[in-house]
Amino acid sequence: MKIAIANDHAATQMKKDIVAYLEEKGYEVVNFGTDGDASVDYPEYGCKAAEAVASGECEQGVLICGTGIGISLAANKVPGIRAAAVSEPVSARLCKEHNNANIIAFGARIVGLEEAKAIVDAFLTASFLGGRHQRRVDMITEIEKKYSR
Repeated sequence: MKIAIANDHAATQMKKDIVAYLEEKGYEVVNFGTDGDASVDYPEYGCKAAEAVASGECEQGVLICGTGIGISLAANKVPGIRAAAVSEPVSARLCKEHNNANIIAFGARIVGLEEAKAIVDAFLTASFLGGRHQRRVDMITEIEKKYSR
């Protein structure tokens, strides 16, 4: 599976650690984030990763900023993206199972590295359950279409 990853300056080290972790597990990771500590604007990086997921270049995405909130908000502006900002593995699993999220986001200032790994594992190993959840995902897509004209 090909994973897009992006980050801002607050999450450079955590991104590097997560990339190594994912590669050890056999994932192909495409880096759309910064590799430095100088202040950057997270919307730029979140958008690049989201575009890669929306286009099919990458199958899933992982976004990391200070809180995970800002970068997920930026990613969600890209049509076809359902990015969820979470801070623990249960929500990471459920956002895939119930919402068919295609990007997970979390904060380097909120969770530690081991929790971040658990979040990524929960998200990437979960599967969309479909059924009653599909109707709701379809509703989200219709809202997106309404405002994407």
